[in-house]
Amino acid sequence: MKKNKPTKTSPMGAEKDSMKTIRRPPVIVIMGHIDHGKSTLLDYIRKTNTVEGEAGGITQHIAGYEVRHKTKEGNEHLITFLDTPGHEAFSAIRARGAHVADIAVLVVSAEDGVKPQTIEALKNIREAKIPFIVAINKIDKPNANVEKTKQDLAEHNIFVEGYGGDVPVVAISAKTGENVSDLLDMMVLVAELEDLKGSSEKPAEGVVIESNVDTKKGISATLIIEDGTIKKGMFVVAGASSAPVRIMENFLGKKIDSASFSSPIKIIGWDKEPEVGMSFFSFLTKREAEKNILTEKEEKTPIANTKKKEGDDRIVIPLVVAADTAGSLEALKAEIGKIPQERVEVKIIQSSVGNISEKDIKTISGNEDGIVVGFHTGIDNPARSLADRLEIEVALFDIIYKLTEWLSEAVVKRTPSIDVEERSARAKILKVFSKAKNKQIIGGRVEEGNLRSGARVKISRRDFEIGQGTIRELQQAKEKTGEVPEGKEFGAMVEAKIDMIPGDSLETFRIVKK
Repeated sequence: MKKNKPTKTSPMGAEKDSMKTIRRPPVIVIMGHIDHGKSTLLDYIRKTNTVEGEAGGITQHIAGYEVRHKTKEGNEHLITFLDTPGHEAFSAIRARGAHVADIAVLVVSAEDGVKPQTIEALKNIREAKIPFIVAINKIDKPNANVEKTKQDLAEHNIFVEGYGGDVPVVAISAKTGENVSDLLDMMVLVAELEDLKGSSEKPAEGVVIESNVDTKKGISATLIIEDGTIKKGMFVVAGASSAPVRIMENFLGKKIDSASFSSPIKIIGWDKEPEVGMSFFSFLTKREAEKNILTEKEEKTPIANTKKKEGDDRIVIPLVVAADTAGSLEALKAEIGKIPQERVEVKIIQSSVGNISEKDIKTISGNEDGIVVGFHTGIDNPARSLADRLEIEVALFDIIYKLTEWLSEAVVKRTPSIDVEERSARAKILKVFSKAKNKQIIGGRVEEGNLRSGARVKISRRDFEIGQGTIRELQQAKEKTGEVPEGKEFGAMVEAKIDMIPGDSLETFRIVKK
């Protein structure tokens, strides 16, 4: 079960190896299908109520929490939890959560068994090379079947203890709390087997798990400390972003002066948004921080660049996207990329964290097809006034699938119609009776659809089109008619420049807009 976690290169060099290491708390990630009870489990553990505070009952942000647990032996242990979002759009965030964590808990419903997101979560866990525990939840439900769920897991190559494998499994009810304490005991046991250690003497390092912009506080980022200690007065760097450690909060939003390994913290006052998933390092002085800022440039989307590639005749729909956090923004971009773009190209020309601003509206002005969308965010009053004046469509949402549904409909409305030929009937020529200039009297049989007088026809020979014509007159049983149904024989006068022969096919068609 020993974890082989990828090592990061620390700017502190080899001096950390000489520092004394001690056992550190585990970082646990809760993963699984959208409605199998991940948030309910954390609610019970933390004695809070995250579910009701989330739009649509779905957790839509990654977050860190610390809890204290007393085992059956009476020993108290600190555990850090990462709560990963349940909606399928947030697969990238869930994958990142697994890479940050030391141990995963895969939550599976005793009613529903293995679902697609269960498999996806397992894939992320295995890619992160971390041990995991299966929590079979909802055992309080009437249709719960723990043994059947274990069988279902085995059929998907998840072999728990007692079913041919060594993956620990605990049957629980997150709603009533049954066996949750046993699950926490198992987390502590797995953590002890992993022998997780860190040094409190070195400057802290870890991973950025979220970032956002507050109009009053500025740019903040949530970090998980994987090793070391960070104190007020130090400086923190993540990629090309940096911040002095002046305002530091714990997971409860309480201001703190220092924090050590495995703790989730929020640091406010960054010069630019740190990229989610990036490693961070802390330094004693500003000079050290500036010296070690990574030189990689942030990837930026060119503003108002709606140029198409050569040979691409699709209509470009420019899109400005704003969200409350960098993680949400990442998920939105992934979902928008799934919108069908056969005759149009939905192009994100600007994306940002925070409220929709006047700058966002100006960026998209001048294009009547432009759209501005916001997720879990608002719009500034000047921006709203400008959007109304310029008649730019702005839509705000707090549930991601509602946003993508609306956007898909908006794209359809902006997709130009094209003329498409539709076949309405097909007939086979059995005999040609006479030819006079461009008019030919034929006999045939309708093989598909209803053949109508006045219809345009394509004339085919051995499945190749050889010309076109028009049905000027139709007869059935020597009586004039306007239409001959499928399976019936007919006589017809066809006007065409091509001489028809028995065995040729006639196909009537119409032009429709799509």
